[in-house]
Amino acid sequence: MAETLEVERAASAPAPPPPRSPLRFAALGVALAAVLAVVLFLGVGTGSGPPEAAPGINSASAYLLRLDVLATDQSPVAPNFTLTDQHGQAVSLRQLRGRSIVLSFNDDRCTDICTLLAQDVVAADRDLGPAARHVVFLSVNANPYYPQVAAVASWSQEHGLARLANWLFVTGAPAQLEQVWQRYGVEVEEDPTTRTVVHSTELYFIDPAGRERAIGSFGTATADTEIFAHALAQLAVDDLPPSEQRPVGGPSAPSSVADPTAIGARAPAFALPVLGGQGRTVTSTSLHGATSVVNFWSSTCTACRGELPALEQASRALGSRVHFVGIDVADNPSAALRLARQLGVTYPLAVDRSGQVASAYQIPGLPFTAIVSPRGTLEVLHPGPLTTEQLEYIVENLDPALRGG
Repeated sequence: MAETLEVERAASAPAPPPPRSPLRFAALGVALAAVLAVVLFLGVGTGSGPPEAAPGINSASAYLLRLDVLATDQSPVAPNFTLTDQHGQAVSLRQLRGRSIVLSFNDDRCTDICTLLAQDVVAADRDLGPAARHVVFLSVNANPYYPQVAAVASWSQEHGLARLANWLFVTGAPAQLEQVWQRYGVEVEEDPTTRTVVHSTELYFIDPAGRERAIGSFGTATADTEIFAHALAQLAVDDLPPSEQRPVGGPSAPSSVADPTAIGARAPAFALPVLGGQGRTVTSTSLHGATSVVNFWSSTCTACRGELPALEQASRALGSRVHFVGIDVADNPSAALRLARQLGVTYPLAVDRSGQVASAYQIPGLPFTAIVSPRGTLEVLHPGPLTTEQLEYIVENLDPALRGG
C-alpha cells in the first residue's frame, strides 16, 4: 500500500501556498492493473479538513474537486512555461493572461481517468455558454514517451476536445515537460518497459492576472460528469472580472443527501423482471454487500450498443467481487434480448418497460451508469458510455479491497 504523499514545488518556483490536501494519482495506459495496487486511491477523505467552498459552488461540489481555495494574499503567480499545442503553435502561460485558465496534466495515451476528465471539460465548456471565450482549458502532456504534437492532437480528437476553441493540449521535449512538472509539483512515475506513466492529478485554477486562485484534483469523482463539469465551469467564471461573468449551466452537487439521487444518498430501490427470465426478478436488495454497477440501456440506443461489450469485459475482469446489472429501458424486450445475446452479455439484465426505475434515478438519457456502494448508497452517476478501462478504474478506486485482486 502506498503512503499518502504531499508534493512540494521545486525550489526555483514561487513560494508554495499553505499545505494542500493529499494528492490523487492516476494509473494510465496498459499497465493499469499492475499499478492500481501500488499508487491509487491516495488522499481520498484523508485531508486535514473538509475542502473549501468557492463563492459560486457549494461544499459538496468542492469535495468532488478536493478543493483548496487560496487566500488572495497567498496566491502565487503561476510559473510560466512555453510549449507546443495540438496545432503545432507555441503557447506560453503568460500569453494567456486576461483569461481564466483551468490547468491540468494529462497522459496523451490515457484510456481511463484522463478520458473522464476530457468528458468533464466538454461538458464544462457547454455549461460556460458565452463565458467560454474568456476561459482556457489548458493541459500539459504527462507522458514523455509520446511527446509528439501528433499524439496530443490525436488524443484531443479521439475524446471530443478538438472542436473546442478554448482547449489547448501542449507538449514538448521530455526535458521541457519534466521542467514544467517540477515547477507545478506534479509527480510522474515512468515505466520504460511498458512506456506508460503514473502521474498526480492536480487541477490549477489561474485567474486572468496569472495567479493561482484554487487547487483541486480529479479522480473517481470525475465520473460524476454533470456536477464535476459544473464545478469546473463555475470556478473558472468566479475568477473572471464581474463584467465578464455569466450564469453557468449544469447542476450543482446537492448539498444534502435528502435529494434521492444525490451522491451518498441511498440508491432508489427496484424489483424488475429478468429480461427473458420467465417470471424471475432482479432486486436492488440482492446487490447489497458488494459494489454494484447499474447500467441503463436500450437496444435502440447507438451509444449503448457500443458500450455493452465494454461492460461485459469489465464484468468478466472484476468477477463476482462486483455485481453488474443492466436495466433495459422502455424497449422491445425481444429486440433487447436479441442484441444482448448477439453481443455476448452474461451479467443479469432486467426490464424497466415503463421507465419508472430510470425516472427514479433521474437519468438524463441513455446510456447511464450508477455505481452503488456495498451499503446501497450512490457513489457515481455517469451519463454517457464508459470504457472498460474507465469502469475498472472507478470501481477499483471506490472499493480498495478490489485493487490488485
